[in-house]
Amino acid sequence: MENGIAAVLAGRRVESVSGGGRLDITLDGPVTVRVAHEFRFAAPSEVEHFYPALTFRPTGPLLALVGRTVGTARVTLAGGLELAFDGDVVLSVPPHALVAPWRVFTPEGAVCSGLAGGEVTWAGGPDR
Repeated sequence: MENGIAAVLAGRRVESVSGGGRLDITLDGPVTVRVAHEFRFAAPSEVEHFYPALTFRPTGPLLALVGRTVGTARVTLAGGLELAFDGDVVLSVPPHALVAPWRVFTPEGAVCSGLAGGEVTWAGGPDR
């Protein structure tokens, strides 16, 4: 299966980051990456683990994503999502057995979603 998420996200600039019961990263386009379960955020000087289901506020390093560009994006073989931003910053969302941990969407609807059990679904079909 081709990893088409790179074609959707790579090169897009982060316009906003918001928290609460989930993490929303809004990119130009507009495209939104929504993380509804735990994720890891690694910057050159630190690694943080977040649990949005418990409600959180984005930290300084997460807020510093605004203005950065997505360098690479990939769906892992297990169904997780990894985004690398300029400045050696990586956001990783692991798959989850019981909940859908992440989704990428536009105002027209979902483009790609990580489902419970590590399955991944694409709006354009499974072979995107």
